[in-house]
Parts: sequence; C-alpha cells; structure tokens
Amino acid sequence: MSQISAKDVKDLRDTTGVGMMDCKKALEETGGDMQKAIEYLRKKGAALAAKRADKEAREGMVIIKIADGRKVGVILELNCETDFVARGDVFSGFAGALASLALEKGAASTEALLALSLGEAYGGETVDDAMKTMTGRLGEKLELKRLALLAAPDGVVESYVHPGSQLGALVQLATDKPQEAADLAKDLAMQVAASSPIVTDRSAVPADYIEKEMDIYRQQALGQGKPEQFVDKIVTGRLEKYYQEVVLSEQSFIKDSNARVSDVLEDFRKKHQAQVDVKAFVRYQLGQ
Repeated sequence: MSQISAKDVKDLRDTTGVGMMDCKKALEETGGDMQKAIEYLRKKGAALAAKRADKEAREGMVIIKIADGRKVGVILELNCETDFVARGDVFSGFAGALASLALEKGAASTEALLALSLGEAYGGETVDDAMKTMTGRLGEKLELKRLALLAAPDGVVESYVHPGSQLGALVQLATDKPQEAADLAKDLAMQVAASSPIVTDRSAVPADYIEKEMDIYRQQALGQGKPEQFVDKIVTGRLEKYYQEVVLSEQSFIKDSNARVSDVLEDFRKKHQAQVDVKAFVRYQLGQ
C-alpha cells in the first residue's frame, strides 16, 4: 500500500470537505490516487444517501436570492435531518449555491435545478449528484423540498427572510415606478411572511375553499341554535372575515392596523402618480 501523506489527506479534505479520517481511508483504498479518491467519496455519499432515503428531513433553511436590478428572485427550501447541521456553514453555503445557480439559470422548479451542474467548488456535479455527495459529507439526508422563481420585467421583486432562515417570502409587484416601490415591496414581503395570505385578491380564492368555509360556518351557526332565517347572514359575515384573513389586499397592514393592504397600495398610487399591483407572492415556512 502506498504511503499516504498528511498533505494528501489535507488536499483531499480541502477539495471535498469530507472528514480527515474518511479522506485518509479513501486515499488508502485508491492507492493514493486523488481523482479516484474523490470518486470513492462520491460513491460513498451516494450509498449513504440511499441508506438514509427513508429518514425524515424536517430541519433546514429557507433561502432567497434576488438578481441585481430586483427583477428576478428565487426562493427555495433545503432540508436536512437535524438543526445542528442546518445551522452549519457547510449546509448554508450549499443552500446558497443552489439558490444562486437557480437564479443564474432561471430554474423555476426543483426538477429543473436538480438537472443543472454546479461549479468547481462542488466538483462540477449536477445538483442531484451533489446532494448525494453532500449527504456523505454531512452524514444526513438532504432534500430539495421546493423552489419558486418570480420575474417582474415591468416592476420589482423583493423579499423578507425572518431571522433563523425558517420563514421567507418573495413578492412580485407590477409598477411603472419600481425604484419608488422598493420600500413598499419590502413591506409587502414582510406582510406575506407575517400574515400568511393565500391569494392576492378575493377573485383568486378557489371556489372549493369558499364552499368549504361556508359549509363550516353554516354548520357552526346551526349547531349554536341560530334561527334558520339568520344563518345566511351569519355565514356571509363570517366569510367576510375569512377573506380578511387569507386575501392579501384585504388584510390589515402590519405597520398600521387601521389600514388594509389595499389602502396602502392606493396611497402609493396617489402619492407617486403611479401604477402598482401585487402580481404574485410565495411564502415558505420550514416544514409547512
């Protein structure tokens, strides 16, 4: 067996990020050949990924990257098994690399991102293979749970990530004055993160959601002994409250509980003589 030097072990560790003992073993198993040792570690990572496939990956982080000019943004959730790994630089660096790659290549789905190749820092592997390699490096299952891309060629994209990186929101505004709308977009991203709307306006609430809520309210009213002739009015009132909870434009504004988001948008239009509308938003909360 060839003599394995400490320098070779260190070089392999610097290249792969894998622990010293695993690097030493890889070099021993491959006769000191650096490239073969790297491949050995990759295969070991793939084997470990297969072994841990049934494990639950509920920890991790939500990360957002926005392009210069604030016209395109990407949000993704990358999961691992433990909070200890999630808080480490290796995991967060990998998550950042994935988000940057998705933004650079315009990947709008996990499937699209998994097929792309990372740079030299990750051996030029596809994201799919790099996930397996990273499993070998970290000793935990990794899962790219979800990803979304928002583009605003005629507007602005802004974001908010709550401290701890377990909650984040991305908002797309259509506006003819994107620079003036930057602060508004940030406020709305924070609004989405804090208040968890499901749609931008009332017309977008799915019909089956409305039917389900109305049935619940009707059964509640009847169960409380309300007279039949008043039930419809009660259902309508409760449905209005439901809209105020789930429709972004009808929610109370987080910076002024006396105003609705729709009021804030209208104030912006009047103040800046500008057009502005919320076109889309994405909210990710870890594990939800």
